[in-house]
Amino acid sequence: MSRVAVIGAGAAGCFCVVGLKRRLPDAEVIVLEAGRKPLAKVAITGGGRCNFTNTFEGIDRLEEAYPRGARLMKRALMRFSQEDARRWFAAEGVPSVVMDGGCVFPQSQDAMDVVRTLERAMRLAGVQVRCGSRVSGIEDLGGRFRISFAGFDEPLETDRVVVTTGGSPSPSGISFLTPLDLETVPPVPSLFTFNIGDEGLKSLMGTVVENALAGLAGTGFRARGALLVTDWGVSGPAILKLSSYAARHLAENKYNGTLNVSWLGTANESECLDVVRELAAAEPRKLVASCGPKALPGRLWRHIAGRAGLREELRWAELGSRGAARLASTLACDAYPVTGRCRFKDEFVTCGGVSLSGLNLNTLESKKHPGLHFAGEVLDVDAITGGFNLQAAWSMAETVTQAISFCDGGDGGASSSC
Repeated sequence: MSRVAVIGAGAAGCFCVVGLKRRLPDAEVIVLEAGRKPLAKVAITGGGRCNFTNTFEGIDRLEEAYPRGARLMKRALMRFSQEDARRWFAAEGVPSVVMDGGCVFPQSQDAMDVVRTLERAMRLAGVQVRCGSRVSGIEDLGGRFRISFAGFDEPLETDRVVVTTGGSPSPSGISFLTPLDLETVPPVPSLFTFNIGDEGLKSLMGTVVENALAGLAGTGFRARGALLVTDWGVSGPAILKLSSYAARHLAENKYNGTLNVSWLGTANESECLDVVRELAAAEPRKLVASCGPKALPGRLWRHIAGRAGLREELRWAELGSRGAARLASTLACDAYPVTGRCRFKDEFVTCGGVSLSGLNLNTLESKKHPGLHFAGEVLDVDAITGGFNLQAAWSMAETVTQAISFCDGGDGGASSSC
């Protein structure tokens, strides 16, 4: 009887062991978790509602959803798509609903339904769950592996190992892989909000613009979506996507730079000037500061007018061509200093990890160490917000499951070195 050890009881790890045990009922399948309980991060995903996948509507290229790992994800999604994820959970008793942005949640809006479902599936399948087991090293014995633990646990020998430990904010999080001499990419945070050094903007905390375009000056990084002004700076989907796209650039620049905001979405300066002229023609006697585009909240519009250097008592009829040009320029490209990233305790998405260059992308098996597989964010694969990271976990876990079960006599479909 073969033994498979999965290191990390997060989304990818738990989904993987369920699939393995169902396909290989005679195999000994063990999941090793350093924490006190499995799926702790899944329980708080999506504000406790668990946005477990996305419909991918509006995503023209996978790179838009997966800034790193799109090539791998194209293959993984062919094996287990977003539709497959919804069908799998529905069959396990978790129907889903689609909300804004294609985000898919449990119908109950309760992340614990996903957690309990995976825990029940592991229990019924006969998976061994060992919590409080922190792995300190993995040794390749040539056909088998020896897993060592921090503390007094005895080493564990196993036929196959699947590493699903998730993202790590520092290289120390994957130091247990050091004996294997794998190529890694230094991990850095992704999906974070920006600290902004402008008190005027921060005084508008709570203001939301539904369709803004955010970018970093001097780069090609851009992201569109809702933008939220906070008491520390800016947040919302546009900023979180931008932080994902530019994660490594921002880390290299110590989270400093200039944020450019186009308050009317993709409208360029010429198009913004047309909007300004239409407002001036429609309401010539009204104050500029009190009568702005319907898409922008009044407080924000007054702030923008002030940023353009316009007097509070100025009327539209008095604006003039120069004032109109300044206002259009501010609407199209309002610049703010980025002074850092905001750190939340529940921030755990990172880019970086084990390099994809050392893996067979069809099986997620190490080229250097046959029998050693990886899935989830421990790899240099990560996504924007909206359920894409959890979908990556399901899809990669299924890829590994198929590869191992194919080699070990199950019904998997992936080709492997076996």
